[in-house]
Parts: sequence; C-alpha cells; structure tokens
Amino acid sequence: MINGPHAALAFAFVLAATPFAALAAGDAKVGANRAYTCLGCHGVPNYSNAYPNYRVPKLGGQHAEYLVSALKEYKSGDRKHPTMNAQASGLSDADIEDVAAYFAAQTAPAKN
Repeated sequence: MINGPHAALAFAFVLAATPFAALAAGDAKVGANRAYTCLGCHGVPNYSNAYPNYRVPKLGGQHAEYLVSALKEYKSGDRKHPTMNAQASGLSDADIEDVAAYFAAQTAPAKN
C-alpha cells in the first residue's frame, strides 16, 4: 500500500490514465429510456432536416462530455435550435448525464 505524498501521485496517475468515457456520470441503461425521443431524428440513417436543410447528426459513439455540454447549452438557450431547445428544456441534469452516457456507449455510425 502506498502512503503519504506518493499515494496522491499514484492516484493522479491512475485518474489521468482512465478514459473519459469511464468517468461518465450518467447511467446508460436509464439513458436508453430517456433517449427514445432523440432517436426519432438522431437515429434515422441519412436523415436531413427539411428547413433549414442540413443533415441531422448521429449521436452514437459521441463523447459524453460533448453531449452533456451541448444539451445544457440547448436547455439554457445559449445554443439555438427550436426543437432541441424544447427537448432539452424538459431534461434534468441527471437526465442529461444519462442520455449522454447512453449515446456515448453506442457504436459510432458508419460514414455515409
């Protein structure tokens, strides 16, 4: 067992070597239920929005930290998109963490 200042150094090393996905605070199983409505747009292969015209991003395999940040920005209104602002407004911080964990645990979609 390591004691004293070496223990803190050893802990810092282990923490730094741990992948960020392993540190995700959310519960992917709970997030699967919360993300159900997200899949209506973000789960459709080659889906494009009619107006304005753009390809809807697939979220599977995205970094949880990015998804948490984006959803919180949609919720606060700092990031603008009417549908996403409405969807995010009903999510708690725990819901956001869970949804992010769910999508981060998915396989990234194949490039089209």
